[in-house]
Amino acid sequence: MAGHSKWANIKRQKARVDAKKGKTFTQLSRAIIVAARSGIPDPSGNFQLRTAIEKAKAAGIPNENIERAIAKGAGTYNDGEASLEAIRYEGYGSGGVAVLIEALTDNRNRTAADLRAAFSKNGGNLGETGCVGWMFAQKGLVQLLGEVDEEKLLEASLEGGAESYELIDDEEEPGAEILTDIANLEALSQGLQQQGFPVKAAELRWIASNTVEVSDRDQARSLLKLLDALESLDDIQTVTANFEMAEEVLALVAV
Repeated sequence: MAGHSKWANIKRQKARVDAKKGKTFTQLSRAIIVAARSGIPDPSGNFQLRTAIEKAKAAGIPNENIERAIAKGAGTYNDGEASLEAIRYEGYGSGGVAVLIEALTDNRNRTAADLRAAFSKNGGNLGETGCVGWMFAQKGLVQLLGEVDEEKLLEASLEGGAESYELIDDEEEPGAEILTDIANLEALSQGLQQQGFPVKAAELRWIASNTVEVSDRDQARSLLKLLDALESLDDIQTVTANFEMAEEVLALVAV
């Protein structure tokens, strides 16, 4: 939609003015623990774990912390802490915008209370399981960072079984995002790397089936404050919402 920022672009622009950059050590370490627990604790044979480790290293987490997180996930390191479980929460932001949240927690009650407080203080409310989840589908996403030849990308995407791609028209951070079926994510990522594409990350992402246009400045400010509040919680791994925002409104409120 011309003149409007889609969710991924909203996230990129917002990150530039956020005081907190990226995920905390706690969030990244927890992702490693769960990845190691859900598959084999060897990154060479566990794509989810390998991706989590790459993100942790990029954020500057020491190798010993990464190894300890892998051991926790494998069950070979016992520090007396409660085990983590992955939970999906759903709710509404200002104006009925759908919000989907993925959490890793050792205390469901604490996490739910923290989320409920964040929603209520920022014009939204935590909903029941299933209230908005049907609006989202989980896909595999390969992110390219750098100049991309669209003709070559189209050919590579077709060969690699991608569902769609979108070029990122950003002077500071050009690139592209390619969507595929979850089961095809690793093969697509490796195929693009082998062909010389600048692959920055390969991850799972929730994609909204429909979006809500936000043009009101007060609503936009409320939504961005809600996202900040949710993302600041250590138990929270990902936050996704189904709104698009007029670029001029985003420029006014994301300061």
